[in-house]
Amino acid sequence: MRNKVIVLLGCLMLSACKGDEGAEATRVSQAELAFASAQQTWRAERRASLLKPDGWTSLIGLHWIDQGSHYIGSDPDNGVRIGKGPAHLGMLVRGKDDDLRFIPESHAIVTLDGQPLSDGANLKSDADEGGPSAIGFDEGKGIATVIKRGDRYALRVKHADADSRTGFTRLEYWPGGRDWQIEGRFVAHPAGKTIPVVNIIGTTDEIKNPGVVEFQRDGKTYRLEALDEGEGELFLVFADRTSGHGSYGAGRYLYAPMPDAQGNVMLDFNHGYNPPCAFTAFATCPLPPPENRLDLAITAGEKAYEKTKH
Repeated sequence: MRNKVIVLLGCLMLSACKGDEGAEATRVSQAELAFASAQQTWRAERRASLLKPDGWTSLIGLHWIDQGSHYIGSDPDNGVRIGKGPAHLGMLVRGKDDDLRFIPESHAIVTLDGQPLSDGANLKSDADEGGPSAIGFDEGKGIATVIKRGDRYALRVKHADADSRTGFTRLEYWPGGRDWQIEGRFVAHPAGKTIPVVNIIGTTDEIKNPGVVEFQRDGKTYRLEALDEGEGELFLVFADRTSGHGSYGAGRYLYAPMPDAQGNVMLDFNHGYNPPCAFTAFATCPLPPPENRLDLAITAGEKAYEKTKH
């Protein structure tokens, strides 16, 4: 009888163990499903953002503007020849004090910030409070804005029918996984600190650098200098061992939430993505500062984008 009880208890314990294993497997499976669903949603939103009529893939031109008057249009006789749109759009004037003014052609159908424009109007650049003025043409399919980089001004032109948008292929991703969701530690810098960041056109900007994020991978500690663009998140511009070897050669971007009260920051490298200059030659992307070039292969996030041949 005693032996039967021992056997019975053994069976019950084995059954309980199997039940625990089953419950754990269910929890893991549910977590994996939730992770996969979240990644699918993020990737769909990422693609939709790129392919908006005025998204990064709609860029068709970046034209540097010297002081003086410049005719704009798609005809070769313009000083600023845009890739798509009316033959003669108007004139952009940059004054000696860097004041900017746009005067539309009399026959051109143009809007400024969504309102019809028939007379000349002053323009704001992306360095001005509230952002740049938007010159609309081609029934809203075309948008031109002025950007400022250092002491230089340029006319950035977008069009919904840009070849880079209509001929967009697809985004490819590294395997990634939940293990690339890494909790880091934020170490604050002294208030007001900035860091020089070079962009792809060769100019350097001093950008707010509130602190550094430290994280561990495979027993090693890595550091990323964080940038603050004033949008309530930390902006991380990094390069790693996959840059130029499956990932975009000029590095990738990652946003992370601001640290909590204990200085904890979640880094989800599955959301590492290509800068706009991976899709168009007309972007002015910041490049990774030397401190953010990691001796680590981050096999998560976006791979290099393969463009179609236009």
